[in-house]
Amino acid sequence: MSVVSEQPWDFVSLSEGIPEVMLDMRYYSTFNFIGDRIEGYEKPAAYLTIPAAAALKKVCEECLRCGYRVKIFDAYRPQRAVEHFMRWSKDLEDLRMKKYFYPDLTKDQIIIEGYVLERSGHSRGSTIDLTLFDMDSGRDLDMGGTFDFFGKESHPDFKGVTSEQHANRMFLRSVMAKQGFAPVDNEWWHFTLKNEPYPDTYFDFPVK
Repeated sequence: MSVVSEQPWDFVSLSEGIPEVMLDMRYYSTFNFIGDRIEGYEKPAAYLTIPAAAALKKVCEECLRCGYRVKIFDAYRPQRAVEHFMRWSKDLEDLRMKKYFYPDLTKDQIIIEGYVLERSGHSRGSTIDLTLFDMDSGRDLDMGGTFDFFGKESHPDFKGVTSEQHANRMFLRSVMAKQGFAPVDNEWWHFTLKNEPYPDTYFDFPVK
């Protein structure tokens, strides 16, 4: 495992490579589980490795045929941002965003249950957090939960959602899997390219 500070040639901007994608970069904003702009996010931009971006473009094409646009919350994440998360997790007095993002968990539980990790697949450049935007209704597809909500409600197979919400989660999961993205057990929005080009390398160049 290594940490690299220089941006490699094969990371691409998604807004340039996939113009139909929508960006809602939460860690550039203050509407996230910390409540501040996260270190390393200097612009509201999204980057992925070329193989991940190529696979995501196919996802976008299929979703467009079904009336949806892909909306991205996070893609490549600098290692310094992950370190920002870890420092926040140790500040037990900072609970500004608790009622919005982790009402039923302590910060210790957030770490134990794997919502925040010392090493993130995002920093390898082939992991993405996303949802779908319904072009007919003009709003996000109802997934029965919100991005970065830390709790069992965010598990893809959570039984407390409606049948329609579950079907929406499974549609997203199926279209991502078809293009080689693997899901995780605790976040319906999180996917990693199975054949990622940098499985053991973590990057720390800022998002510009």
